[in-house]
Amino acid sequence: MDKPHAPATDRNREPILEVLRERFADRREVLEIGSGTGQHAVYFAAALPWLHWQASDVAAHLPGIGLWLDEAGLANTPPPVEVDMRSPWPDIPFDAVFSANTLHIMGWPQVQQLFAELGRRMPAGGLLTVYGPFNYGGQFTSDSNAQFDASLRAGNPASGLRDFEAVNALAAAAGLELIDDRAMPANNRCISWRRGPDARA
Repeated sequence: MDKPHAPATDRNREPILEVLRERFADRREVLEIGSGTGQHAVYFAAALPWLHWQASDVAAHLPGIGLWLDEAGLANTPPPVEVDMRSPWPDIPFDAVFSANTLHIMGWPQVQQLFAELGRRMPAGGLLTVYGPFNYGGQFTSDSNAQFDASLRAGNPASGLRDFEAVNALAAAAGLELIDDRAMPANNRCISWRRGPDARA
């Protein structure tokens, strides 16, 4: 089996790393939701060696992620674990969650489940950082994002760009407060929320 490769990951990893250096400076345990190929996990774990970076995805993607992790041989990347929004999560400790280009791939019920799980599991002071394209006020922010949304929905009607306001409402219901919404290259955003001190987890 050849290692999977997503060209977009090579293009977006440096701008994302700039955000993570700032946001995760005082973090220790990161759970990456939807690690995809595993490229981000290897790149960020190497660049941020104080972090224990736990890659995760649906079962079908774990072998490919494992190839990237095994080749890199980093001390701070344990084997990937299965995290599927359609089934219970494993018991994984974390004080930060990162996810790139996942919310527009998941169906909306799975997006809701993600934030519901974070509401149950995110510890007080925990951080969530999400990267990807978003709509604002129900409107696309660029023609390219509109075209991307159309292509997503043609392949899977349940997918599509999410409205920031709807996602932020889910975050608020989970006890997460918006702390940063940053413009990124290619009409993407990097959005961060922090769990308040009244967390139940």
